[in-house]
Amino acid sequence: MSASLSLEIIPVTAFGQNCSILWNPATQHAVVVDPGGDVPRIMAFIERNSLSVDAIWLTHGHLDHAGGADELRRELSVRQDAPVPVVGPDRADEALLSSITEQAALFGLTGLENVQPDRFVRHGEVLDCLGQRFEVRHVPGHTPGHVIFHDPASRFAFVGDTLFRGGVGRTDFPYGNHEQLIGAIRRELLPLGDDVTILPGHGPATTIGAERKGNPFLT
Repeated sequence: MSASLSLEIIPVTAFGQNCSILWNPATQHAVVVDPGGDVPRIMAFIERNSLSVDAIWLTHGHLDHAGGADELRRELSVRQDAPVPVVGPDRADEALLSSITEQAALFGLTGLENVQPDRFVRHGEVLDCLGQRFEVRHVPGHTPGHVIFHDPASRFAFVGDTLFRGGVGRTDFPYGNHEQLIGAIRRELLPLGDDVTILPGHGPATTIGAERKGNPFLT
């Protein structure tokens, strides 16, 4: 990761999802990636570090990644006295984002909310944020609209629930597709380069090279 950026990962929800807060220490501007819940903890970190959040990014529509996005958007917009947009994922996950409360009820969870993004993203577009350029890549299979956010200059990517250290995202959902996910990982993630650090939605960071060589789903 670039020396010009700082990162804090806050595990949220009963699923221990990695909510990431990325910011530029020179400007104190930040983005929040996948605020699945536990919004008071996320807000406490933002306030403690005097950060100004430019956007909330979502990799996909599952409750543990997006269930706190609407609450966080409201809290930040009041605190900063300006709208803070929710950006992403691909529109193919719109049905999941509009059924988060139903997803939560299946697990006996409360306090997680449906969210309508301010805008969806498309494969190949570039987000200019924090003085960096982040490429959006569509990596379906875990969910239909799953995307990743890749910073080619700083050599890292937020990959959500596509690729993990030693694993890949679950596909045992009615809308999941294992072959599609593996194909998308090979097409969109592996070519990023072996030195690229990937920040997954659960568990520790790893690199493309480590997973190319040792991930049993890819070897």
